[in-house]
Amino acid sequence: MSQIGVEVPDTALSVAGITDYIQELLEQDPQLCRIWVMGEVSSANDRNGHIFFTLQDPEATATIQAVVWRSQRQKLVALPTAGEQFFLLGQMRVYPARGQYQLSTLQLLPAGAGLQALQRRQLYQRLAAEGLFDDDLKRPLPAYPQQIAVVTSAQAAAWGDIQRTLQQRQPGLSVLLSPAIVQGPQAPRAIAAAIDRVARDRRAELMIVARGGGAREDLAAFDDEQVVRAIATSPIPIITGIGHERDETLADLVADVCAHTPTAAAECAVPHLTDLWIEHDNRRQTAKRALQSAMQRHHEQAATLRRRLEQLRLHQQLDQEQQRLVWYEQQLRQLFKYRWQSAQQYCQYLSQTLQTLDPESVLKRGYALVRTADNHVITDSQQVQIGDLLHIQLSQGSLTVEVQQRSP
Repeated sequence: MSQIGVEVPDTALSVAGITDYIQELLEQDPQLCRIWVMGEVSSANDRNGHIFFTLQDPEATATIQAVVWRSQRQKLVALPTAGEQFFLLGQMRVYPARGQYQLSTLQLLPAGAGLQALQRRQLYQRLAAEGLFDDDLKRPLPAYPQQIAVVTSAQAAAWGDIQRTLQQRQPGLSVLLSPAIVQGPQAPRAIAAAIDRVARDRRAELMIVARGGGAREDLAAFDDEQVVRAIATSPIPIITGIGHERDETLADLVADVCAHTPTAAAECAVPHLTDLWIEHDNRRQTAKRALQSAMQRHHEQAATLRRRLEQLRLHQQLDQEQQRLVWYEQQLRQLFKYRWQSAQQYCQYLSQTLQTLDPESVLKRGYALVRTADNHVITDSQQVQIGDLLHIQLSQGSLTVEVQQRSP
């Protein structure tokens, strides 16, 4: 059988054939039948009593999959725990259905805290001392954001999940993508740059930082200090949706809201239109009931006041008050008349008194008013000297005279 001029040898193997060949090589190798391996457990999952976990070297440059079968659990000194180092005695096994190899655990001995876990714990303690994880720094999310930015990989399933969830909940919502590498050595710098890009763009009211599920070691970028500080200093509220429900990164701890998965983050970001309609209808019904209750209460109050008014017999009271006002009016008229007459009599008395005291009246009776040249009234002969000029005011006209003689 040939194609494009290339001869295919008869010894060509099928996929199952080459898998069987690799399985025989690995599982029959004497050194791999019972081998001790030291490494740090980066993630561990319990499935129906079987524990599947990932073992990595301290520098996280290589990983290998391992399993503890349910029948073997009781024989182990310790069970695999994420962040801890172990000495593992195991057998190399091949899983033909996926063409993968893994260590089947025979024994597991603890070797102390893992380097990755220790570094993460030290970073957590340092950042916690700065207050980056304090609840007081958590900002409320906008109730109805119009634009949302997403920091994730454009090729990741998380991006599709977020878009689909947001469009289902609020069709027409504007969603911006700030792409970033979310796994590997370059991921921390790329994620921090993507967050800063959204902050500088200023269009988004809310940001989602997301990555789909994976092994615990795949989420290492979200435990990096660059990413944690980028989230802490973002002027825009941030929701994280990273990994699975069981995963928790330092990025989750510093975010304003942690939703764990991309889909949950999208659900936290915006309310569903159906929920909004239900909420609106509930408020409308509540307002309607409150209005009806208020109207009923006012009607009852009006009826009560009407009955009280009828019981008070206001017409009789008004007649009595009107009679009292008429009596007061008569009393005031009499008092005014009396005081008016008294005032007239007093004015006549004052007029007569003024006429009696009027200087002109005195002058008409033959008296005169004598003044000095500087207009001072003379009442005593000692006030003038011989030769002084005096002015004498008479009833008709005046005189200017010279003092020639003065008598005491």
